[in-house]
Amino acid sequence: MEKSSLLTQSAATGGTTLQAGYMSGFGNGFETEALPGALPIGRNSPQKCAYGLYAEQLSGSPFTAPRTTNERSWLYRIRPTVAHWGQFRKVDAGLWRTAPAVEADLPIGPMRWDPIPIPNEQVSFVEGVRTITTAGDGGTQAGMGAHVYLITRSMVDEYFYNADGEMLFVPQQGDLRLWTEFGIIDIEPGEIAVIPRGVKIRIELRNGPARGYLCENYGGAFSLPERGPIGANCLANPRDFLTPVAAYEDKDAPSRMYVKWGGSIWAADMEHSPLDVVAWHGNFAPYKYDLRRYSPVGPVLFDHADPSIFTVLTSPSETPGTANIDFVIFSDRWLVAENTFRPPWYHMNVMSEFMGLVYGQYDAKPQGFVPGGISLHNTMLPHGPDVEAFEKASNVELKPHKLEGTMAFMFETRFPQRVTAYAAGSEALQKDYGAYGHQLKKHFNPNQR
Repeated sequence: MEKSSLLTQSAATGGTTLQAGYMSGFGNGFETEALPGALPIGRNSPQKCAYGLYAEQLSGSPFTAPRTTNERSWLYRIRPTVAHWGQFRKVDAGLWRTAPAVEADLPIGPMRWDPIPIPNEQVSFVEGVRTITTAGDGGTQAGMGAHVYLITRSMVDEYFYNADGEMLFVPQQGDLRLWTEFGIIDIEPGEIAVIPRGVKIRIELRNGPARGYLCENYGGAFSLPERGPIGANCLANPRDFLTPVAAYEDKDAPSRMYVKWGGSIWAADMEHSPLDVVAWHGNFAPYKYDLRRYSPVGPVLFDHADPSIFTVLTSPSETPGTANIDFVIFSDRWLVAENTFRPPWYHMNVMSEFMGLVYGQYDAKPQGFVPGGISLHNTMLPHGPDVEAFEKASNVELKPHKLEGTMAFMFETRFPQRVTAYAAGSEALQKDYGAYGHQLKKHFNPNQR
């Protein structure tokens, strides 16, 4: 059993500085308590819980799901969730959209955006989500939403949970504290965090305004991809995923709960913090991962591997080998292939690709794609390196070369991605990006091999 190393925060003690603590492993059956003896031993629902707590189960899968995909956790909390419930009213969802959301009718083709500026006004996480694309249908639990978040203030006595999907956070600027029911997660650029469907959170800034990317997964929960012939090691190793130890608030104060449900945002007032879980056990819990610990593999003689070899997490679909979402990264690595065009090749793909850049430079697009930017290459639409990348890679002397200080990623889905009206009308949209292929020269000479 993991004993929490965290201090608790309560009305009696006032504010206390908390430090995040973690347990290692992906999908483990964890157990952790913030007070000794708070976690029942050998049973889930005793007649009376220690410390006068309530037992509550949070299920991330149907009860009858196979053991390998069955997700649930038992929470031992000061009040059950139903006691936190108020009279919910629908509130303005701002620029947050849920699939299907067909709002724009742009010409088909490659699209790219400059970084979306962080606003000057005070906006929390709930107010600061800007949807760029949606795919699939949230109501049928298939597909995704691809968003950016822009945050200039911490949530104070405000809480949120997403009933429509799990959330994958990819910070690009500024550190975040995700105060969850299960404990505290701190993340910075270069790290990610996944908050499962239905888990309550409060999001705080750690060092100034924050910007990042957010993948809202309507489908099957993110899992580690199978390694196949790669074997037991490399890629994202399970031991590097971290789940928080228990921490709780015993706080009575006017508060507000926001819930995203059915594509709408709902709000209710309440009189206490819902982050009141003193102990928990199970395998349905939030987690974080440092992308810099990803161990890439690739070709060591010739040719370029498919980008799927860089998959960190995958959300499965009912079709084997076809992901609802793949989360793919392009991080530091050596390029050593001989007689090979080393950047990604030109291609058309049944999967659609939403790409972001956390820091550094992406090797296939050295111009115009900067940290905080976005590109979209949709289902069965052509894309590939720009002219600068092509000419350089075609003529450079091929020596071992290390890509350093770079972190790009893709949210890749089997569904076409629909651009929102906000993204289509944004000043950050690069109007001429779709024509980058016109700059590629004709090199064909039938008399010269």
